[in-house]
Amino acid sequence: MIYSKIPLAQTVTQLCKSKGVKHIVISPGSRNAPLTIGFTNNNYFKCYSIVDERCAAFFALGIAQKTQQPTALVCTSGSALLNYYPAVAEAFYSDIPLIVLSADRPKHLIGIGDGQTINQKHVFKNHILYSANLKLDLKEVDTFEEEELPIFKNLENKVETLLGLKTSIEEYNEEAINEAINVSLLQNGPVHINVPFDEPLYDMVRELSVNPQSVPMKDKPLHIDDSVLTSCIQDWNTAKRKMVLVGVKQPNHIEKRWLDMLAADDSVIVFTETTSNLYHEGFFPSIDKIIAPLDHDELSKLQPEILLTFGGLIVSKKIKAFLRKYKPKQHWHIDLKKANDTFFSLNNFIETTPNYFFSKFFPEVKRVNSDYKPYWNHIKVYRDSKHKAYLDGIDFCDLKVFDALLKALPDHTVLQLGNSSTVRYAQLFDLNESLDVFCNRGTSGIDGSTATAIGYAVVSDKQTTLISGDLSFIYDSNALWNNYIPKNFRIIVINNQGGGIFRILPGHKDTENFDTYFETNHQLTAEHLCKMYGFEYKAVSSETDLEQALETFYSNGGQPKLLEVFTPKNLNDEVLLNYFRCIS
Repeated sequence: MIYSKIPLAQTVTQLCKSKGVKHIVISPGSRNAPLTIGFTNNNYFKCYSIVDERCAAFFALGIAQKTQQPTALVCTSGSALLNYYPAVAEAFYSDIPLIVLSADRPKHLIGIGDGQTINQKHVFKNHILYSANLKLDLKEVDTFEEEELPIFKNLENKVETLLGLKTSIEEYNEEAINEAINVSLLQNGPVHINVPFDEPLYDMVRELSVNPQSVPMKDKPLHIDDSVLTSCIQDWNTAKRKMVLVGVKQPNHIEKRWLDMLAADDSVIVFTETTSNLYHEGFFPSIDKIIAPLDHDELSKLQPEILLTFGGLIVSKKIKAFLRKYKPKQHWHIDLKKANDTFFSLNNFIETTPNYFFSKFFPEVKRVNSDYKPYWNHIKVYRDSKHKAYLDGIDFCDLKVFDALLKALPDHTVLQLGNSSTVRYAQLFDLNESLDVFCNRGTSGIDGSTATAIGYAVVSDKQTTLISGDLSFIYDSNALWNNYIPKNFRIIVINNQGGGIFRILPGHKDTENFDTYFETNHQLTAEHLCKMYGFEYKAVSSETDLEQALETFYSNGGQPKLLEVFTPKNLNDEVLLNYFRCIS
């Protein structure tokens, strides 16, 4: 086995291995050479080389999104580290485990104007679960070269070595690395380990000089206070209008028996978002389709006494606006880490998992006679019929395209959605229940959707399809600079020549200022990118062409495929706004 000669690099790689950190995404550089040597020469690790650090970080995010295990990122010093920030923020808000391993220069070279050097200590301090700033290995006294270091630094090294601080530095580094990885594992989020290296960087050895000890995680057992549980049960059993709202969740995360019990109670409405990955015939998907057309009297009828939420961030602006105005008497949120007071009414943070809560809760609750769910079931059936009738009568546009695309997705595959208008259009449709659906909703940015989808696809045994808007796709086009894209990976780009969602929002349209600075009109296509990166490319601009293209789009081929769908930008906003009027 080949290792870096630097003990600190050996410590980092050995502790990553002992804690099961298997996937390592490396961006090229010199200062991170000791880590690169250690990871790439050990067959335990699955290493990927991604040049663009921003894309590398989202690629790693996609891997961690699928595996639910920490994925490590390795970069050189300087601005390379800053390019990780968008994905680190997404991981922070979406509870996705990432381990950022940034190489750094020795502290005596920081802040003196040396090249490729920034202040890397605590650089992610507002969006990180833990930051470990490791200490530089001390060289042996007889290997110091006086002319290489400032006099004070040379004396400092010699004194520290003579005082026996070398051992304490190794212990400090081991403790910090253990703590960082354990936090990422336990709390499902990003951590940063900053690793200083001195030259020479490329020396290798065949034997380890360190034997770092892996400190086991200290996981807290699940628990609910009896008083909290008793209060919840009493309130639930007397309320006639209960609403359950589910945000972003992993597939198969909630036991079916609890879903069945929620669906069987007429006093309970369960609203599920596209990204919740929860399906039940008794639930209410397509939230906006239900809420958007309601007047004041109907919204008052929908107003819950108890709102129970779990899962990640909510996409629907309409449900947020509704619950902020028509507040529930009580809002409970179930989560191990955090409770966002999204609707300004949170009064009960239940710090556990939904499955554990339901296992203690449901044996003690009873069904309540109510017309709450039956009434809204009638509305749901009515909206579905109006939805279908409206789609049958409109011309080719974004809404029509989403109807066709979502129906054509193969069973038991993965759907990755871009942000902005893409995920919001998808919210209007009842999806195939066999699909696993993902979207970067932690920060809801358009950056990184393609790279995330590719990272997910690389470690998944299911076919993955990304549906993206044109701006999001072009913004993240460096994600295609990737040698690991599976041949069955599919991208669908809906190209309406700009940020079409801005036409739906209030403001002046069809002016030069709007076209340039809001909608950002363009005439770019994906065709030449596909040629450069080895994608099979197809473009369509009509309903008939789209239907024909989808017939073979998911069939096996020798390369990944991209379908670009051109829609009329000046029609899309009018069709969508009329949609909500017509389904009322």
